[in-house]
Amino acid sequence: MAPTMALAQRAGLGDLVAEHLTLKAQGGVNAHLKVPVLVAGMVAGADSIDDMDVLRHGGMDRLFTGVRAPSTLGTFLRTFTFGHVRQLDAVASRFLIALTKKPRSCPAPTKPAMSTSTTPSKPPTATPNRAPGTGIPRSRA
Repeated sequence: MAPTMALAQRAGLGDLVAEHLTLKAQGGVNAHLKVPVLVAGMVAGADSIDDMDVLRHGGMDRLFTGVRAPSTLGTFLRTFTFGHVRQLDAVASRFLIALTKKPRSCPAPTKPAMSTSTTPSKPPTATPNRAPGTGIPRSRA
């Protein structure tokens, strides 16, 4: 999860949220911190607000600062209107563009992967009118 979130930070996810998402409701403060936490939760396997608690256990506090309680994140999500969802969609498209401009974290392969087999592979031979493994012609009923 650490490499994924580091990449999100380098691509400017928090900055894009701060620039394009305008939540004025009481629970909408610090969106630039809460959206990356929600992304991290999804990367960790959270599929509900209650599951976001996974980020508050173990060594996650060393990876994330300011992890919010699931109830706080739920309040944040309930402030979204349809227009805010559209703004977040704009953030997502710009974020995807920013990701494409970042250097690869793993180098691209320079040559095709080699087979570990030492014998050359043969294409399978078809015997369409024979019973499998017998060489006996199939009956045509």
